[in-house]
Amino acid sequence: MTHDIPHEQKAEAIGSLQRYFSGNLDCELSEMQANLLLKYIFQEFGAFSYNRGVEDAQRFLLSKAEDLPGTCFEEPFEFWSGSQAAGRVRRKPD
Repeated sequence: MTHDIPHEQKAEAIGSLQRYFSGNLDCELSEMQANLLLKYIFQEFGAFSYNRGVEDAQRFLLSKAEDLPGTCFEEPFEFWSGSQAAGRVRRKPD
């Protein structure tokens, strides 16, 4: 899996790593060192976040799909009622 991020975000991430190492570990990282560390983090640990995001999206979509009748419902035989609500999708009555 490749982790291509826009140049601007990559530069921000490299700067963030440099600030973190400087402020918390009393170690100065060059841009090249920070770039290699970022690449390592993406390659080694990025799959955890990616897989979690996929699971979260799946859980969200399944919850929405389970409630389709409650979310998308159109009352039948509304033509003659003359109401403005005819043809609008609304929540199914209990």
